[in-house]
Amino acid sequence: MFGLGTQEVLIIALIILLFFGGKKFPEMMQGLGRGVKTFRDGMNDTTTQPQNEENPDSKQS
Repeated sequence: MFGLGTQEVLIIALIILLFFGGKKFPEMMQGLGRGVKTFRDGMNDTTTQPQNEENPDSKQS
């Protein structure tokens, strides 16, 4: 994970917890999870735009 070990991740999480407090941290993680889910849904969106039967470059005048 980006070249970070377990100890580094724990230290970063502890510092974030100290800055934002115990009540705000779960709310931030919930928002992060929603953002990741929305991003994945957007990447997996299979809707396609309707294609024209004619090629716009081959219009006859």
